Parts: sequence; C-alpha cells; structure tokens
Amino acid sequence: MPLIQTIEPSEATGELAKLYTLIEKMRGNVGNNAKLFSASPELLRQQMDFIKFYMNHPTLSMPLLAAIRIMVSSSEECQFCIDYNTGMLINMAGWTFEQVAAMRRNIDDANLPAREIAMLKLVIKAIRLAHSVNADDLDSLREMGWSDSDILEAVNHATRMLATDIIFNTLKIENN
Repeated sequence: MPLIQTIEPSEATGELAKLYTLIEKMRGNVGNNAKLFSASPELLRQQMDFIKFYMNHPTLSMPLLAAIRIMVSSSEECQFCIDYNTGMLINMAGWTFEQVAAMRRNIDDANLPAREIAMLKLVIKAIRLAHSVNADDLDSLREMGWSDSDILEAVNHATRMLATDIIFNTLKIENN
C-alpha cells in the first residue's frame, strides 16, 4: 500500500476526474502510477504533458525511450517502472524478455541500432556520472546524426525518469 492516500477513479472529482478520464481513454485504465499522483492533480497533468511530448517524438524512438527508462529504473531498483517498460518493449516493440534482460546486463546488447545504443550510453553516463560527460561524448553523437535538441531531450527524459523512480520508491508504489 502506498504511503500516501491515493484516489480511485470512482472517487475522483473535479480536475482529477477529468485527468483520469483522459488516462482511461489513452490506456484503457488508470494505473497505480497515475493514482500515486492523485494527491496533486497539477503534478499528474504535468506528468501527462511530459508523456505526450515523448509519445510521438520525431527522433527518439519508443524502444530507445523505454530502454532509457528501464536502464535508469534498474539503477534505482524501481521494479514498477522496470516491469512497466519491459512490458512496453515486449508488447509494442516485439522484444523478448531475454533481449531486455541482456540489455540490463550489458547496455551494448540493447536491441537497438548502434546510434541509439550510443545515445542510451550517453544518457546513462549522464545519470550516473554527470560531471564526466564531455564535449567529445556529444560530438560523437552529433557525428551519428543526433542534434543538440535530441541530446537534451534524451537526457531530460532520463532525469525525469530518475525523479519518477525516486517518487515511486519513496511512496511505495504497488505493481498493478
């Protein structure tokens, strides 16, 4: 049970009820990840806007973004997020469980094109050792065709995932 009180869809009113309705239309149900944010409808709206921005990103693929989330969440031991994003890769990108496990053991084994593995490695380096990222790291990505906005948006995605993991771990989210 989470450490803060959450609101079920049947009990939601006002802005929260509207947000829950949107979530149900998008996903078919309101998961525990959304319910955990129910104590602050404004934060839930911000989280939804963040997700919408990345849902149809023109250059950061869904598998790359899910891989970023899994690798960040693996470091933070956020099992909810690991399971959720593993399901996305398996059900939406056609990965196998073994491919996800291989990536978690060795990032170079990610079932992604080489340029996406390079972006994934930079993002994880930024999360774990931000001060060690240097101009050569970014130049390597640029040589692969990544833009500065791609790099910023990928790092932003990872840092927001880190924040979400901290919230979920602190408040004890339950798997759906």
